[in-house]
Amino acid sequence: MNLHDSNTLQRWTLAVTGASGSVFAAEMLRALAADARVGRVDLVVSEAALRVIAEELKLTGRNAVVKKLLGEPSRKVVQHPESDVGANVASGSYGSAGMIVLPCTMGTLAGIAHGMASNLIERAADVCLKEGRRLVLCVRETPFNRIHLRNMQLASDAGATIFPVIPTFYNRPQDSTEMARNYVNRVLAHVGLPQPGAYEWKGEEGPPPS
Repeated sequence: MNLHDSNTLQRWTLAVTGASGSVFAAEMLRALAADARVGRVDLVVSEAALRVIAEELKLTGRNAVVKKLLGEPSRKVVQHPESDVGANVASGSYGSAGMIVLPCTMGTLAGIAHGMASNLIERAADVCLKEGRRLVLCVRETPFNRIHLRNMQLASDAGATIFPVIPTFYNRPQDSTEMARNYVNRVLAHVGLPQPGAYEWKGEEGPPPS
């Protein structure tokens, strides 16, 4: 797969870990699944994330997670168990445009920053770093302690983008879903997948200064 060919559909990996913020993960999955430039989404949901999704989105059970998050099945989205270190995304020979971890726990950040590769999420992230592919870590925790900050620095130095889950308010979101959607749009614009209808700040309106 030639990922630099504009006519080639992109493959993206989306990892969901056990931090609060399931609505952000759901919006990201919907956006990637609906994007015509994306041909495949390899989804890895951690065991802890399954529990958080159940609590925050009222979606129970470990099966049919894609259908529950999207509201319908998707041929484009392929889910992998977190324990499957032999999955395609664990190999650098599998062509991929990059990986987004949303939300990214501090434990996952630590595993990636220190090259632990102890599960599929950490291994797939490690592959992105060694192959020079995009890796976006949407970290979710407050407050950050010094260990968290050091691990962010390590991951950034290795090539990852640290993109904290910090919503915007200048677009006046009406609910958490709209807030999550605008954040997702910003992440996707950052990786070269700008979304139609995304909010764009145009500056303050009014007459030019005299």
